[in-house]
Amino acid sequence: MKRVFIFITLLFTVSCSNDGSNRNPFLQEVGFNFELNLNLPLYSNLNTIGNPVYVGNPSVGTRGAFVMRTGPDTFFAFEASCPNHAPNSCSTMTIEGQEVVCSCEDYRYSLFTGQQLNRPDDGNRYYDLLFYRATQNGNSVFISN
Repeated sequence: MKRVFIFITLLFTVSCSNDGSNRNPFLQEVGFNFELNLNLPLYSNLNTIGNPVYVGNPSVGTRGAFVMRTGPDTFFAFEASCPNHAPNSCSTMTIEGQEVVCSCEDYRYSLFTGQQLNRPDDGNRYYDLLFYRATQNGNSVFISN
């Protein structure tokens, strides 16, 4: 019995290793918790599916966040700094419809999926948007990391 326990413990320890290969080297994962009140005019676009808002509060992420309602009870939130280079003067992206664009290289990302839409085919590694948790509770949406 003791050998079985040791074997199972060893198996879980080995299978739970993390090499960090999916970690984005350009963006720190900043911890925060921020409430968006859907009754306020600043966030009223979030009452309709597909209308994103930029949350530029300095306590949210690295350069703020983009939040969008993607379904009746579903919200997505993403870091506003381009994930494919270190934060700099041009890395805070802007909203264009249901996409965001980095003015440094004109990289485009979907706010429905977070995926880079115009990924170069040059053999380099590119990152999608950094995802934040977004949950609704009544007339509030809480975004956090």
